[in-house]
Amino acid sequence: MTNEELKSRITALNPGATYEEGGEWLNVVVSPDSWASLAASLRNEKDLDFNYMFCLTCVDWKTHLTMVYHLFSFTHKHTIVVKAKLDTKQPVIGTVCDIWRTAEFLEREVYEMFGVHFDKHPDLRLLILPDGWEGKNPLRKDFEDPINMIRL
Repeated sequence: MTNEELKSRITALNPGATYEEGGEWLNVVVSPDSWASLAASLRNEKDLDFNYMFCLTCVDWKTHLTMVYHLFSFTHKHTIVVKAKLDTKQPVIGTVCDIWRTAEFLEREVYEMFGVHFDKHPDLRLLILPDGWEGKNPLRKDFEDPINMIRL
């Protein structure tokens, strides 16, 4: 499926989706509210069959956070990037760990490093950082470390 065909198919599933031009892969921008239902369709629709999530991360732009998901279909050999803009004060998006198992640990990492809450995640707790780091979110641009004097 070409990027134009993917655009058409995704727009049929989520009419509110927009697209960023440029780059090798199709970049789809969706609202956080529509992400979980779109993700299920991307995984389960036979003509899409995005059966592999190879990256899930977050970007802090100071004014907002952006969740970024890289998806690949082994069946059809196509790749897309899905992005969702989140509020910095209360970043919330639905979990997709029930759709792609790789998301379970990746969402926990984004939770502790950026403070994004993944609605309906079965085990949202610290993954890497030690106890006492809850809510500190060291990869956020507003993070300050008084000991090492890190300021971004």
